[in-house]
Amino acid sequence: MTGFARLAVAALLAIAASGIARADDALKAKIGVLRLSSSAPVFIAQDKGYFREVGLDIELKFFDAAQPIAVATTSGDVDFGVTAVTAGLYNLAGKGTLKVIGGMSREKAGYPLIGYFASNNAYAAGLKTPKDLAGKRIAVTQVGSSFHYSLGLLADKYGFKLADIKVLPLQSLSNAAAALKGETVDAALLPVSTARTLMDSDGAKLLGWVGDETPWQLGAVFASPKTLTNTALVTKLLGALVRADREYHDVILASVKDGKAAINDKTKPLLEIIAKYTNLPVEQVVGNCAYIDPDGKLDVKNVANQISWLQEQGFVDKGFGVDAIIAKEYVKAD
Repeated sequence: MTGFARLAVAALLAIAASGIARADDALKAKIGVLRLSSSAPVFIAQDKGYFREVGLDIELKFFDAAQPIAVATTSGDVDFGVTAVTAGLYNLAGKGTLKVIGGMSREKAGYPLIGYFASNNAYAAGLKTPKDLAGKRIAVTQVGSSFHYSLGLLADKYGFKLADIKVLPLQSLSNAAAALKGETVDAALLPVSTARTLMDSDGAKLLGWVGDETPWQLGAVFASPKTLTNTALVTKLLGALVRADREYHDVILASVKDGKAAINDKTKPLLEIIAKYTNLPVEQVVGNCAYIDPDGKLDVKNVANQISWLQEQGFVDKGFGVDAIIAKEYVKAD
């Protein structure tokens, strides 16, 4: 081997070693998430390499309900959670085991996300609108979940008592959908991605959307105090997410009309990413693009209202407010 060849090989080995070192130096973290479009920026940041570009090696761990993500974040099974806020999450945060560090999905008019769905029998018997849910048997995932809170807001809006509803916590989205189709409940609150098959097969009837009835801050990014001690990790993750938030907002949400995103050369690459992680065809993804603030802001005032309401219902322990559960150094308040 000539001297030049030896130098060339040495240079290539050095470059390869440098690349391996950089990969090894990446900060590793797990994110707990649901396979729902309400977490679209997480999927975009992962698929387009935004996490990797800031030196993160991210593993996504998928769950079937929001509350287990909060528990997994507290236990250290995942480092970050991105999902809907729940009574259980607030209770954990109130004990100091979790902190909210950013905003994610919101219920907002014009952006279908969670819907009120009636069984066919209940619909035929007169359950035609959300305000008709008073006195009915309604499936949700868990007590104190985002679905339960949405029912509470609806009850306040139309002047009936939440206690008049028979709320049935079935632990998962798939269980709630099966109960609705099987006519063992009158209605269910479901994300449109879960309910789409029911709607397309005439297995249930859509009564309306939560965002049209009672807009509120639905999703958040959160972490344990142990994770928050790694400032570099948290800062890099939030930076990558905000980059994806902005792209999702400016490309996908900007194209939404009559509740559906457009499919064109600009939107299709992002829609295909969301479809890949939610196991849905693009044609279904376009109808459930949740609203997300382009800067990752959190509606802190609404979160405070959620905590107060849940405490009044007895779903959340008393003695703490919103200031106790957010990491002010990271949260961008709206």
